Amino acid sequence: MSQVPIRSIWVFHLVARSRSITRAAGELGVTPSAVSQQIQSLETQLGVSLLAKVGRGVVLTEAGERFFESIDESAELITEATNAIRGYRSVTTLTVRATPTLSNKWLLPRLGQFLAANPDLEVRLDGTNEPTDFNREAVDVEIRHGDGKWPGLFVEGLTEESFIPVCSPGLAGPGSLEAGDVLGYRLIHSVKSQAQWPRWFALAGVEPRERWRRVLFDRSHMAIDAAAGGMGIALESTLMMQRELAAGAVVCPVKSPPEIRIVTQWIVCPRDHLRHKKVRTFLDWLRTERSAGAIA
Repeated sequence: MSQVPIRSIWVFHLVARSRSITRAAGELGVTPSAVSQQIQSLETQLGVSLLAKVGRGVVLTEAGERFFESIDESAELITEATNAIRGYRSVTTLTVRATPTLSNKWLLPRLGQFLAANPDLEVRLDGTNEPTDFNREAVDVEIRHGDGKWPGLFVEGLTEESFIPVCSPGLAGPGSLEAGDVLGYRLIHSVKSQAQWPRWFALAGVEPRERWRRVLFDRSHMAIDAAAGGMGIALESTLMMQRELAAGAVVCPVKSPPEIRIVTQWIVCPRDHLRHKKVRTFLDWLRTERSAGAIA
C-alpha cells in the first residue's frame, strides 16, 4: 500500500473535530467537495469507512473514532509546534454553550479570571437554552439546564442550588414576612424553572388562594431583574443571583423560609471531548470554583 498523504489525515482530523465537512472546508479555504475527495481517498487507502452521513452532518464510524483518537493529540502538538516555529503564540479556542441566565449572571462575571489564568485559551461563549447537537455543532462543552438525564454523554452536576424567595428591599425588608404573607404580593414566575411556587408553598405549609397576582418570564435572569426592580417576589436560585444578593439589590423577605435544594445546571459533553486539554482545563476551573465556594 502506498504511503497515506499527510494532507488527507489532516483534513480528516479537521472534519472529525468539527463533525462537519462544511466547517472543515471553510477552515481550509477549499470547497466541501474537495474535502470529501480527501476523505474518500483516505478511506480507500486505509480500507475502512471513517465517516457516515446523518442528515446534513457527519458522524464518525467506529473505525473513524479509533483513528481520530490515535491522531488527535499528535495533531494538536503539530499545530502548537508549527505556530512556535513561525513565532506565533499558540492560541486555542474553547467553545462553551450555557443558558442565558447562567452566562449573564454567573459565568460572564468570572470569565476574566479564567482567561487571565489561561492566556493561551480564547473563549467563545454561546448563550442559549437550545441543547447542543454535538454531532453537528462545534461546541466543546455545555452547561445545560435540566434533569441531568442525557444518555451517551459525560454529565456532571455543577452544584446543588438553593431556591429562596427574593424581592427588592424597598418592597419588603429582610425577614419581615411570614410565609403566608407572600400571597399578598405579586409573585414572579420563571416558567422553565424546576422550582415553582406551589412546591414552595407546600413546604411552607401554606394553602394558596385559587388565584394570585403574578407575572411570568421564560428566563430566570429577567425574573431576578424584575424582583430587584420592585415588581414582586421571585423564587430563584442563589447561584443565579449571587451578585444581587451580595450587593443587597435583592433580599429574602421571609423569616425562616423553607429551601428547595436541587441540581439544575449540568456540565455536559461527549466523553471523547475529555481528551482535549482545553476541555479538561475548563472543567478543572469549574470544579475549583465549586470547591472554593464561588458556586453556592
